[in-house]
Amino acid sequence: MLKLNRYTLIIGLLSVFLLLTAAGCGKESTSSDKPEKTGVTLQQEQHRDQEQNAPAPGETPGRQVDGKTGHANEPGNSPGQQTGATARKLISATVTHVVDGDTVEVKLARGREEKVRLIGVDTPESTKEIEPYGKEASAYTKSRLEGRKVWLELDAEERDRYGRLLAYIWLEQPVRDTEAEARDKMFNAELLKEGYAQVMTVPPNVKYADFFVELQREAREAGKGLWGLTTQEKAGKIEDYYVASSRSKKFHRPGCEWGQKIAPANLVKFKTVDDALNAGYEPCRVCNP
Repeated sequence: MLKLNRYTLIIGLLSVFLLLTAAGCGKESTSSDKPEKTGVTLQQEQHRDQEQNAPAPGETPGRQVDGKTGHANEPGNSPGQQTGATARKLISATVTHVVDGDTVEVKLARGREEKVRLIGVDTPESTKEIEPYGKEASAYTKSRLEGRKVWLELDAEERDRYGRLLAYIWLEQPVRDTEAEARDKMFNAELLKEGYAQVMTVPPNVKYADFFVELQREAREAGKGLWGLTTQEKAGKIEDYYVASSRSKKFHRPGCEWGQKIAPANLVKFKTVDDALNAGYEPCRVCNP
C-alpha cells in the first residue's frame, strides 16, 4: 500500500511538471508569432526627429503659448511664432533631386522618399513650359539644395492634391521663432528675398503668409531676380487695368475667364500690376498678369 502511494505521488508530480512546461512553451510560441510593426508614419518620423533635434542646454526652443497653432497674421505673433500645444515639428531629410525651383525630392532619415512642394512660393515654370526666369530659379534651387541635409516644417495641411508633401525647408535648424531666423535659414523665404519666386498663398497653410508678402515687396522694390526683368523680357502685354475680387487674393487681366466671373459688388480695379501687388494680391496663374 505504501509502495503504491509512492508511485502515485511520483506520477502526479511528473504530470504537474509536464503541464507547467507545456504552458510555458505555449506562451512563448504565442508571443513570437505576433508580426512586428515596421511601418513608420510621418507623424512618427516627426516625433522621433523632434526628440533627436531637441535644443541643447542653453538654447531657446520654439515658443509655445496656448492651445492653438499660431499664424503670422495673428496679433502679437512673430512670423514663425507658434502658439500650439505642440512645438514646431521638424523632419530631417536629404535633398536627392531638384525638379524645378519650388519642387524637390528628398529622402527622410529612415530611407523614406518624398516629393516636396515648397509652401507659399511659386517660381516660374522650367519643365513642360519655360517661363521667363524659370531656368534661373531652377538652377538656383539646385545649387542651394541638391545633396544637402535640410529640415522640413509642415503646416496645417500635409499634402496637396498630387500627393506631394507640403513643407517649409530650413537650411539650418531654427532655434528661435523670429523673423531673423526665417530670413537667414528658411529656403522658401530665401527664394522670395532674392527674387526667384512670387508669393502663392494656399489656405490653410498660411503660417508665414504675411511675412512672405513683405519679403516679396522688398525684392520687387530692389528689382531683384524676376522683378528686374524688362517688359520685353517678361513678354507680357500691359493692360489698361487689372481686376480682382475683394473676397480673394488673386488679380487678373480684364479678359481672364476668372476675372470675368467676379461679381460687380466685389470688383476691385488696379491701374498697374504694382498697385495690385502692393495691395497684397497675387497674380492669377491662368492669365499671368
